[in-house]
Amino acid sequence: MSANPFRSDWLAGGHDERLKPQGTLSYVSGSTGEPLRFITLSQQLDKTVARHGPRDAAIFDAENLRLSWYDLKQRADEMAAGLLALGLRRGNRVGIWAPNRHEWIVTQFATARIGLVLVNINPAYRKTELEYALAKVGCRALVMARRFKGSDWLGMLGEIAPEIHLKGASEVLDSVRLPELKHVVLLGDEPVPPRCLSYLQLLALAGPAQRARLDALSGALDPDDAINIQFTSGTTGSPKGATLSHFNIVNNARYCAKAMALGPTDRLCIPVPLYHCFGMVLGVLCATTSGATMVFPGDTFDAGETLRSIARNRCTALHGVPTMFGAMLEHADLERHDLSSLRTGIMAGAPCPIETMRKVIARMHMSQVTIAYGMTETSPISFQSSLDDPLERRVSTVGRIQPHLEVKIVDGAGRIVPVGAAGELCTRGYAVMRGYWKDEDRTREAIDAAGWMHTGDLATIDAEGYANIVGRVKDMLIRGGENVYPREVEEYLMRHPGIQDVQVFGVPDAKYGEEVCAWVVVRRGHALDEAAVRDFCRGQIAHYKVPRYVRIVEQFPLTATGKAQKFEMRRAMIESLGVKEARTA
Repeated sequence: MSANPFRSDWLAGGHDERLKPQGTLSYVSGSTGEPLRFITLSQQLDKTVARHGPRDAAIFDAENLRLSWYDLKQRADEMAAGLLALGLRRGNRVGIWAPNRHEWIVTQFATARIGLVLVNINPAYRKTELEYALAKVGCRALVMARRFKGSDWLGMLGEIAPEIHLKGASEVLDSVRLPELKHVVLLGDEPVPPRCLSYLQLLALAGPAQRARLDALSGALDPDDAINIQFTSGTTGSPKGATLSHFNIVNNARYCAKAMALGPTDRLCIPVPLYHCFGMVLGVLCATTSGATMVFPGDTFDAGETLRSIARNRCTALHGVPTMFGAMLEHADLERHDLSSLRTGIMAGAPCPIETMRKVIARMHMSQVTIAYGMTETSPISFQSSLDDPLERRVSTVGRIQPHLEVKIVDGAGRIVPVGAAGELCTRGYAVMRGYWKDEDRTREAIDAAGWMHTGDLATIDAEGYANIVGRVKDMLIRGGENVYPREVEEYLMRHPGIQDVQVFGVPDAKYGEEVCAWVVVRRGHALDEAAVRDFCRGQIAHYKVPRYVRIVEQFPLTATGKAQKFEMRRAMIESLGVKEARTA
């Protein structure tokens, strides 16, 4: 393959001495040869438009829509002016609850243009989670689809805020339960409730006065301003709002794009959800910082649609979690689609089975696919494999440290462990979030006084600087790329009057990496079976948190001090189900 002019020196693979531990301890630091950019997201879009304006910015196959960079900026400015007309101001929070549609990325850039903080709402959220998220950050406006995958989103919102149906002269919402939410913008062309606006009505509010203010407002923004809040499940039961700045996500996207050598001739297929860092940062912003074209196969992942979209648009890059790649590899039409244009992409979000990685390289032509590791709180990527890494390194590790970051591996006492030893992975540098929104206690638990983000992941770093994730300090599990914190599910299940105690943990699964399992002790005098436990969860918590396996037990295995031994429960389930631990990269 010919040399790519968008490569940088720090992209070199295993021979680069700068990325190795400099002594016997597990500490590495990234290259500083490629400077950080102290710019806002809006300034980055302006740079891309100036360089690549007439080129394709985004293709939405399901909508039969193609936007140039000029088009994207124009639509974002129009929406930004409409939001100003609603009275929104710098620092106000705007929720986005929608699948992968063009309005999602327009909203992303429109809010960034005038300093609004975009709040990503998970499409899997149910009523309880939606209300918590909107109230926690005090969303002033919510941009949302009416429904998705059979879920009546507008109906859910109506149960929380029935005031949306009140008739009157005002379109401003005055909700008892969500007092800060004043504006609801509905996507699509169906009639809207009295206290809502349609997306087109919002755009129609954009007048000359609002448009004239855009440049001055953008120019006054600070790259360190909060620009995005993404909710991550919490070990104490309630989700945490990881708060990210322009500086965080613009630079992380730049370095991840460079690791894949993305340029304006590339087309990046994005089947991963936009509400997640994977879609929003590693997808949209990687394309924006490199000038590559974004290709969206549909509003949610479908293996067949994704394969057709890759072939139709001659995509050169593809992002996905291992379960997505597995579904494409198993699809009956895989061999019928010409995937020879593919070159690179990112596989992340969950432990990657080594055999899946090998098949992706061999059968999907992704000879330069990269593995990446990180977390929402680090914008998200800390480690990524290089295009030049030997195949064995790329299928068995998560690569080496990204530029301008530091990582150390520490033991329980906070001491850096020797090279090759396992411990908790801690990250420091520009990518670390500003904190959890209005949650100083949990922010201090996560980020220590020296600025180190404690990830909770168990990892090793070898003598060449390659990292391997070997487990989790806490018992978080990852199902199909979605983080599930057992404590959150346990606290919900404890609301059931028939449940005396419950323990939730993960068991290996060939398709999703891990599945959720719950052991339940039934309260005396109550009758409860496994189906009833699952039914209690369905429609109330996100589908990926609902336990696939439930066991009714009389008691849990306990330590001498009375603590439940989840590892013993997990071992028993593995034996009972006949499953095996997946060999992972």
